[in-house]
Amino acid sequence: MKTMTSRAIGAALAISASLLASAAQAGTITVITSFPKELTQAYKSAFEKKNPDIKVEILNKNTTAAIATIREAADGQRPDVMWASAPDAFEVLSRNKLLAPAKGLANPDAPEKVGSFPLNDPEGMYLGQAIAGYGLMWNTRYMAAHKLPKPAEWGDLAKPVYFGHVAMSSPSRSGTTHLTVETILQAEGWDKGWSQLLQVSGNMAAITDRSFGVPDGVNNGQFGIGLVIDFFGLAGRYSGFPVEFVYPTRTAVVPANIALVAGGRNAEEAKKFIQFSLSEEGQLLLLDPKISRLPILPKLYSHPQMPKDYPNAFEIAKRAKVNFNNDLSGDRYFLVVSLFDQTVTFRLKDLQAATRAIHEAEAKWGGKPSGDAARLIKEARDLAYTPIVGEKLAGDKNYLALFTKSKKDAAVTKQLSALEEQWSTKARANSDRATEVARQAVALKK
Repeated sequence: MKTMTSRAIGAALAISASLLASAAQAGTITVITSFPKELTQAYKSAFEKKNPDIKVEILNKNTTAAIATIREAADGQRPDVMWASAPDAFEVLSRNKLLAPAKGLANPDAPEKVGSFPLNDPEGMYLGQAIAGYGLMWNTRYMAAHKLPKPAEWGDLAKPVYFGHVAMSSPSRSGTTHLTVETILQAEGWDKGWSQLLQVSGNMAAITDRSFGVPDGVNNGQFGIGLVIDFFGLAGRYSGFPVEFVYPTRTAVVPANIALVAGGRNAEEAKKFIQFSLSEEGQLLLLDPKISRLPILPKLYSHPQMPKDYPNAFEIAKRAKVNFNNDLSGDRYFLVVSLFDQTVTFRLKDLQAATRAIHEAEAKWGGKPSGDAARLIKEARDLAYTPIVGEKLAGDKNYLALFTKSKKDAAVTKQLSALEEQWSTKARANSDRATEVARQAVALKK
């Protein structure tokens, strides 16, 4: 997998600008969103039926690309509404003054918090439109055919039995995957969290281009297990696929959000769309089996339309062990997505090879290596699973600031490219050396 070139990014932004320009007429609003068509079409149809004088244009982008589109568009030419699962992405937009206040748009029947997390932005810049948790989905037929145990926690997926059976997306392509990655980092701490992510990633069959690729692959049996936002797993289950979903103990439950973009063209019409999405009528659309999202209104969990055994977001939030820190996630958003790509997404084959060699060495020694074998296996694991950027540097504000500077600055782009190339080169060297060392451990077994 390769990164997009600056020419490709420019072309994509130009296409976005063209689509936005076509929607500039009065009575038309543009919603930029990472959500699947099943969800956006349901809201578009219901809203337009209720408001026949307003048309809704959907501009589908992954969350990182949506942020870029909004940042690069001129004031007065931006989309009207941002709608996505990742609250930290909205925090990035808010800090860059790219959101307009959402005063008066919230549903008064919605609670202030989900668990310990504010449902709506305390500064009033974005609102919770649904509730999301993060976890594991699996195909029951696949699991039975491969005699795989059901996983319960993130760390379970690092076990040798799951090698080649797991899939996830890249956080640079999916805001929900970024939230999953950040949840693990906050649950375990930076260094331990990255170690766990690298071990799990070494067992991956694939890192998909888009978040939809993971649930689609699990639903059809291409993959056994996927790391997903809950509505992917629930939609598969309630749509009749042979899948199950579980929330790990150390997970987070946070709002999916909607916001009014600053510098859009049709703010008044956009406000009506936001209010509709938060109304009881709009919230009931979340219960469609193809959507299967968790509503923000507590009373809907006893509504006649609520499916049997549907998860209660507020009960799940009480059990969730991670008090998600939105500010921390926002501070290091671009570092995390870039580091994951350079050390996992683009180096997956190297990481898979190192992980396979480590598993083989541990199996050869029956899980109880000693002497030189124990030393070599530890060295291999340290090489393969130690993050290239340590916790101290990841918390350095000056270092983090580099990743938030304008990509239009040629000097910044050059510096970031050099840094990413350094990470990629080191990740490959570490994986190659880990593979070699693990094989040395195998050779010691007579």
